[in-house]
Amino acid sequence: MPGRPLVVVACDKFKGSLTAREVDEAVAAGILAANPEAEVRIVPIADGGDGTVAALAGAGFDLVPVEVAGPTLEPVAANYAVRGDLAVVELADTCGLLRLPGGGLVPLTASSRGLGEAVLAALDGGARTVVLGLGGSASNDGGAGMLRALGARLLDASGAELAEGGAALGSLAELDLAGLDPRLRVTEIVVACDVDNPLLGPRGAVATFSAQKGAGPEDQERLEAALATYAATVAETTGRDHAEIVEAPGAGAAGGVGFAAFAVLGGRVERGVELLLGLVGFAEALASADLVVTGEGSFDHQTLSGKAPVGVLQAARRAGIPATVVCGRTTLSPADAEHAGAARVHALTDLEPDPERCMRNAAELLAQLGGELV
Repeated sequence: MPGRPLVVVACDKFKGSLTAREVDEAVAAGILAANPEAEVRIVPIADGGDGTVAALAGAGFDLVPVEVAGPTLEPVAANYAVRGDLAVVELADTCGLLRLPGGGLVPLTASSRGLGEAVLAALDGGARTVVLGLGGSASNDGGAGMLRALGARLLDASGAELAEGGAALGSLAELDLAGLDPRLRVTEIVVACDVDNPLLGPRGAVATFSAQKGAGPEDQERLEAALATYAATVAETTGRDHAEIVEAPGAGAAGGVGFAAFAVLGGRVERGVELLLGLVGFAEALASADLVVTGEGSFDHQTLSGKAPVGVLQAARRAGIPATVVCGRTTLSPADAEHAGAARVHALTDLEPDPERCMRNAAELLAQLGGELV
C-alpha cells in the first residue's frame, strides 16, 4: 500500500483482554509505526450490546450519568448517550450480566428494572426518540421490570404486586398499564438487537439464552411457563394478537425485553449493528478510504449472526473498499471469511500459539499485526 493510504480502523472489544478503543489504538499504532505517512481514522463501533454507549461517546454523543437499579436491584452508576432529542440506553450498562454483584448469576429473580429507570431519566432529559441497546442481559423477566419502572403494575390473583424477576411471572393475574408514563405515547422507541428469536418455544428467550444466565433445566421449565403466562396476559391487556407478539422477531432479545418494548411500548426492532453504524456515521467515515480494518476477540460463526464486525465488513463491501479482520482467534474457513466480506484474516494465534500469552500480550501483538497491514 504505497503513498499516503487512508485506513479506517473499526474494531470491537477483545473480551477479557482489551476494550474496543484499546484494540483500535493498538492497530493504529502498528500501522503508523510501519508507515508514518499513513492516515488512520478510528471509528468506534457497537451492535447494541456491551460497549454501545461508550462507542457513541467516542463518536461525539454526550454522556449523561444516571443511578439505576442493577439486576438484583442494588443501585449502580451508569450512563446513557444523548445527541439532541435522541437518547441511547444500554441494557448491559444498567442491569446486565456485568452488573451482577460478584458475578453471581440469579436467573429466576434478575430484573430489567434499571433499563426502565434509565429510559425515564432520558425522558426527563427531553428525549423524543429512545434507542434500547439490548445485549448482555442478566434477566429472564420479559421486560417486566422495565415496564414497572415506567409505571406498569403486575399483580397476582390477590391484587398484590409480584416480586421482581422472571419466575414470579408465573403468578401474574393482572397487568395494569394505567400508570405508564404518558410521555411514552409520543416517544419513538427503537430496539437495537442482533437476534431474531421469538419470545417462547425452542428458539425463544429461555431455550436460547437462559443457560448462559445460570438457568438449569428445572429453572428453564419454570421460566418458560412463567413467560407464557405473562405473554397471554399482555395479549389480553393490550388487545394484540397473541401469536403476532410472541412470534415477533427480536421478542426473545434480552430475556424478553424486546417483547415488552414491542408489545407494550409500541416500539420497533432494528438490526443493532446497522442502526449503530448509522449513528456513528460509519458510511461517511469510509469516504476516500483505501482499507478497512475490523475484528473482535473471536472471529467465528457467532460473529456472522449480526455482530458489529460483520456489519463493518458488509458496509465496506458496499463501498467497494477492501476489508481486513484482526482477531484473537478464528474458527471460520477462508471461504466463510471471504463470504462475510473479509479479504484477509489475521489472528493473534498466528503470531503466538499460546492463548494465555495472546490475551496477556494482545496490544503488542495487535500492533505487530497492524504493521503488517500496510
